[in-house]
Amino acid sequence: MGMTARQQAIQAIASTYHQLDNLDFRTEHIKDLFGVNVFHEEEQKARLPKPVFKALQKTIKLGVPLDPTVADAVASAMKDWALEHGATHYTHLFQPMTGLTAEKHDSFLTPTGTGGGLAEFSGKELVKGEPDASSFPSGGIRATFEARGYTGWDPTSPAYLRETPNGATLVIPTVFVSWTGEALDKKTPLLRSMEALSTQALRILRLFGNSDAKKVFTTVGPEQEYFLIDKNFLYARPDLLNAGRTLFGAKPPKGQELEDQYFGTIPERVIACMADAEAEMFKLGIPVKTRHNEVAPSQYEIAPIFEDSNLATDHNQLTMDVLRRTAEKYDLVCLMHEKPFAGINGSGKHNNWSMSTDTGENLLNPGDTPHDNAQFLVYCVAVIRAVAKYPELLRVSVASAGNDHRLGANEAPPAIISIFLGDQLQDVMDQLERSDLKSTKQGGFMEVGVSVLPKLPKDAGDRNRTSPFAFTGNKFEFRAVGSSFSISGPNVVLNTIAAESMDFIATKLEADTKGGKPLAKAIQDLLPGILKESKKVVFNGDGYSDEWHKEAEKRGLPNLKNTVDAIPTLIAKSTVDLFAKYKVLSERELNARYTIFCESYVKTVNIEANLMVSMGKTMILPAALRYQGQVATAVNAAKAAGVDATAQVDHLKELTSTLTTFQKALAALEKAHGHHADGTPYDHAKHFRDHVLPKMTDLRTAADTLETMVADDLWPLPTYQEMLFIK
Repeated sequence: MGMTARQQAIQAIASTYHQLDNLDFRTEHIKDLFGVNVFHEEEQKARLPKPVFKALQKTIKLGVPLDPTVADAVASAMKDWALEHGATHYTHLFQPMTGLTAEKHDSFLTPTGTGGGLAEFSGKELVKGEPDASSFPSGGIRATFEARGYTGWDPTSPAYLRETPNGATLVIPTVFVSWTGEALDKKTPLLRSMEALSTQALRILRLFGNSDAKKVFTTVGPEQEYFLIDKNFLYARPDLLNAGRTLFGAKPPKGQELEDQYFGTIPERVIACMADAEAEMFKLGIPVKTRHNEVAPSQYEIAPIFEDSNLATDHNQLTMDVLRRTAEKYDLVCLMHEKPFAGINGSGKHNNWSMSTDTGENLLNPGDTPHDNAQFLVYCVAVIRAVAKYPELLRVSVASAGNDHRLGANEAPPAIISIFLGDQLQDVMDQLERSDLKSTKQGGFMEVGVSVLPKLPKDAGDRNRTSPFAFTGNKFEFRAVGSSFSISGPNVVLNTIAAESMDFIATKLEADTKGGKPLAKAIQDLLPGILKESKKVVFNGDGYSDEWHKEAEKRGLPNLKNTVDAIPTLIAKSTVDLFAKYKVLSERELNARYTIFCESYVKTVNIEANLMVSMGKTMILPAALRYQGQVATAVNAAKAAGVDATAQVDHLKELTSTLTTFQKALAALEKAHGHHADGTPYDHAKHFRDHVLPKMTDLRTAADTLETMVADDLWPLPTYQEMLFIK
């Protein structure tokens, strides 16, 4: 009785026993789990007629258009497999512009009309569904009263089963388009961009005499960072519950400054949750590989092996879903927000990106002697040119109100897009620019100074955690992606700008070689000029330093510091021309995304401002007033007793002053939030950035000061030291 919600939360955590042995890998081997809930190639081969299986595999692996007659046979086999595993329903899973996934479940059951029922699933039902398109973000493509939209089966991403306590649901990955054919989702542009990249990359391969490869696809391995805290704290924090981040919270006595969290021992409750989540991911065919403590307290990371970027995107969406669902089983909550706690590291999602052929060749693998690897140099220079030409597009692909709290904060790469090449590759590129390719730096071995240890191979270059786009051996790591993001958007941009760059290079090389110039000579004549034009984006130093910001400005690199600065890039003429040329996004689709980005920013900040006002009025202010009353009573009692109360009076004055500052800030936020800008969605976004966000910062500063002054037993909100360190 009389306890605050915060105190009740701590008591509940202390008195709860958690069952941690729900899963035992000693009795169930991971190899027996992997892919059991996926209608994968092996399952397809066993269940489909041979001609149907071959036709489906050609579509999946080579992009051959799917024969409509195949769909019925695939649907029948899918249904039988799903029913054998306890499925009662199927769903078309799609990725609307919310950044999440959406689904509508339909039963396999069809009444016979004679009192019985049959389990049916046709090719027509597999190929196309019709969900309501009016209630998803469309940016004006669909009016509210125009409800029709279509989901379309994506055969390149295998169907799978989602197990529930009551059975299972057959999940079919799909695209989502409007009645008039425009993309209303994140998958459709990704698939288009992959086709565009494949077309242009193959042109270069053909120049090198490679006629075996039929397709080039991008591979992605997204590292996923997240926080786990006890769910009782979530229920006691309206900001975490509704916004996914803490809008108030004083800096704790201990944060991450001791550097004892990173790669530290994983707490038992957390590792039990991780193991359970991984088992579910294994069943779904997600090739998760690593897990570890991240830098901030209660922060963790999971990372998979590389996959085709479409499948990797689907799997990353599933990974986030599985982590959230599994955390609940252990009375934890999984926080995917980019900055759930101020003052400690936020969470990102490193998007490791490369290009491979259907024959298994990694086109960004430099080999042992990259200076002799002309094919690698062409592809690598193409990527460098793409990033140099379109840095604003890469920046807007990672723009959100949440990620604004993280980028450039000495925990994530700066908002200035640059490329880190490392010592070895930088040396090769310098030689190439001088047209004097002769050698490649080698790493050799490290001398550790301990005789019993084997010699450790030394990489030829170090890593750079401050770079937003770093070459890391045989891939580029785009480090600016936010933890809650779908990786589709960043990969749509990467694929498209790389396609344009390879198109440019292929066109030049084709013309030169047709004119009689040897390929080697054509490459030697072309690449140095591209490097000279593009090297402004290459930076191997400290991206956090003030010196780099000044240097980047001298180089003419854009510094789009926040989402509102970045959004206009979506409708710039260069963007419209680029995406239209490669048929990735039409001007209408880009305008829709521009509007959606604006609206999403406004809605996010609007929710947070509402929460701050509500929490300020109903939780923080009452607690502070109670404490003020207690201090005033104590001061009066001391004076009445005739003792010196100077120190207590000073404390009361400081408390009252801070409380007054808080109330003024609360009123100022309420006023700024209550005023709505006229004009376009972009005008509204600018208003929230320029007028509402600063008032939110002022209110937080005053509230966090109060937290350090108000009696602990009166403070209503779980504190940082409690949420981050009580496990």
